[in-house]
Amino acid sequence: MSDGLFDLPGVPAPSRGGGSLADMDHTAAPLAVRMRPRGLDELVGQQHLLAPGSPLRRLVEGDQPMSLLLWGPPGTGKTTIAAVVSHQTNRKFVELSAVTAGVKDVRQVIDGARRDLARAAGPVETVLFIDEVHRFTKAQQDALLPGVENRWVTLVAATTENPFFSVISPLLSRSLLLTLESLTDDDISKLLDRALVDERGLNDEFTLADDARDHLLRMAGGDARRALTYLEAAAGGARAKHEQAQKYEAASDARGAEPVSKTAGDAAPTGEGPDEAVRRDRAESPEAQSGGAPDSGAGQVVPDHVVSDQVVPERVPGRAVIDLVTLETAVDRAAVRYDRAGDQHYDVASALIKSIRGSDVDAAMHYLARMIVAGEDPRFIARRLVISASEDIGMGDPAALGVAVAAADAVQLIGMPEARINLAQAVVALALAPKSNAVITAVDAAIADVKAGKAGPVPPHLRDAHYAGAKKIGHGSTYQYSHDDPRGVLPQQYAPDVIDGTDYYTPTRRGGEAAYADRVAAIRKILRDRK
Repeated sequence: MSDGLFDLPGVPAPSRGGGSLADMDHTAAPLAVRMRPRGLDELVGQQHLLAPGSPLRRLVEGDQPMSLLLWGPPGTGKTTIAAVVSHQTNRKFVELSAVTAGVKDVRQVIDGARRDLARAAGPVETVLFIDEVHRFTKAQQDALLPGVENRWVTLVAATTENPFFSVISPLLSRSLLLTLESLTDDDISKLLDRALVDERGLNDEFTLADDARDHLLRMAGGDARRALTYLEAAAGGARAKHEQAQKYEAASDARGAEPVSKTAGDAAPTGEGPDEAVRRDRAESPEAQSGGAPDSGAGQVVPDHVVSDQVVPERVPGRAVIDLVTLETAVDRAAVRYDRAGDQHYDVASALIKSIRGSDVDAAMHYLARMIVAGEDPRFIARRLVISASEDIGMGDPAALGVAVAAADAVQLIGMPEARINLAQAVVALALAPKSNAVITAVDAAIADVKAGKAGPVPPHLRDAHYAGAKKIGHGSTYQYSHDDPRGVLPQQYAPDVIDGTDYYTPTRRGGEAAYADRVAAIRKILRDRK
């Protein structure tokens, strides 16, 4: 019997399966569950999937059967899309988790779906949502094939793993793959604003300070569920502090004293609460007495790792304030001074690369940790490491580039937080590798010559000779095949006349490049001995 939560007006409700999507609105549900969009128009981000006529819109709004594989990082909307499907379509909705379900459960759902399609009162289609489908074994995934192939069920499967590795090919070929992208800071900020005012969320009972919002965005790292979970935890702490402040205010009024101040700069009254006591202790500290604390921050609780000139939000009567201190206490993570769109972003990234270049593995690890904790995009870190492998190490250890590329691939394959290990391994390998900038120096010198006009014609014997008549005009007629010489090198001009004899690559004697230094000298001697 339906509970009516997902029924459409005037449409008889078929029986539905249970699961975490069966009841999203009860007050005990987590904020992230209560705030799940009820329709496609409420979805934030993933605009590439929401265009008119897109498969997702046809499935939801056109009620057209098609099986979907939703692939993306955690917190990007895979389960939310399934919730929208359950909320807006006229189909029976059944949810299974690959963590707990087995082949028997899958077959029961498919058998039930076949019976529903054959109902005398009218067929009822079934949508089967499977979360974490990559956890299914091959046999479990095989059990889905008949239902998907014959459209007894419309499969909506979610995975955080690359489906080309984790989903069997027959199932992949019978489903439409939709790739979800990490949410941007703007997307997450919209979700926070909605959760703060929506009656399903915090019901306009809280004010979120700007610095707390910035910290939330950094910690979220594009994960909507994480952002809303942290916001809910911080709201609980803010509510407790707000209620405590109201009690102290009431007690002060009863004694005829002035009410407890609600602004950061006011002096603490006689009946001070815990926050006011901390403010008084700071104001009376030696640093404050000697003028070390700025006047604008007098009486404000400022942790050591946060700038002291932060703006305290104007308090709205009846609303509790979620400030940075409350947020840090709630999630047990201190704010790291790091703006992904500002100077700190580039300063810390620069420090990481320069520490690797300087072979200080400990400093490099520190800056990597700062970027990770601040929520930096791991793909950005990986790209910087790939560049460093060629720019600062190069032929000193040619394997360094492979290590960096492998770390970048690992970031794409497994994502954070596990990818931090791969990034750390690459940082250690690059920091301790022999250093050489001979490669970047060589290519930049060659580019400078080309831009300066030193780009003469290709020597005739090197020109393409594969077309009819080429040799009649001298193209390739005197070319010497290097493999005909036992050394594999022949005296022959390869560079244009204007730069012939120019040495761009100057190898160092560090690491593996020392062997290349001897080899390049011997090769140049053979090449230029054309007399």
